[in-house]
Amino acid sequence: MQYRAVTMDTSNTGRVREAVRNNAEWCAALCRAHGIAGESGPYAWTSPRRTPLYYPDAVTLAPEASPRDIVGRIDLAAPGASVKDGFASLDLTGDGFEVLFDAQWIHRPAPRATGGGWQLVSTEGELTEWERAWSDGDSEALFPPALLAESAHTFLAERDEGGKVVAGAVASRSGQVVGISNLYAVDGDQDAAWSGCLDTVARAWPGLSVVGYESGDDLAAALRAGFTATGPLRVWLHRG
Repeated sequence: MQYRAVTMDTSNTGRVREAVRNNAEWCAALCRAHGIAGESGPYAWTSPRRTPLYYPDAVTLAPEASPRDIVGRIDLAAPGASVKDGFASLDLTGDGFEVLFDAQWIHRPAPRATGGGWQLVSTEGELTEWERAWSDGDSEALFPPALLAESAHTFLAERDEGGKVVAGAVASRSGQVVGISNLYAVDGDQDAAWSGCLDTVARAWPGLSVVGYESGDDLAAALRAGFTATGPLRVWLHRG
């Protein structure tokens, strides 16, 4: 099956490029924490080694990226290779890929602090608690302690009265934006999670716009939190 590239409102191109670059930097940081050194070029960030679970082996950085900027630069021998097509502009079906899912980049003007907010994770023990809540106890060290030394990336956590982590997110700063990823709420209340997360962003990084990507019900929650959808992305999975 052939997939048509999805067009983008040209007025949002700059915002999408900013969000794509921000997300690629987070992917690169997580890979570094696992001892994997990626490579960044004008059209894509790529990893010559298979990346950790849930994380792409390549992220396109420009709509002009082509399959040749990806294929040959990532490990297709190991199962599970994926490509984050940042502008939904590639057709990788001829290279053995199929579409895993589509999503939308999102953007929100700088939020205002309203009081409260979450805590910043600073110790290995706190990071372990954060990951346990994020994964419902199933994750196996996807987020190594080395990430705590990455000054541009911060784990955010909300705790209940008993001190248990009940919501969280990752905040990544680049340029004039803060990128939010891995947002979660143990009770599933994404609206409350966005409210607490955005209040924390406003306190910690005042004046910075917020970006990320979401799909489905999670996208709907982000739109209710004041985000706008700025352009499509697509994630491809290698069939081999």
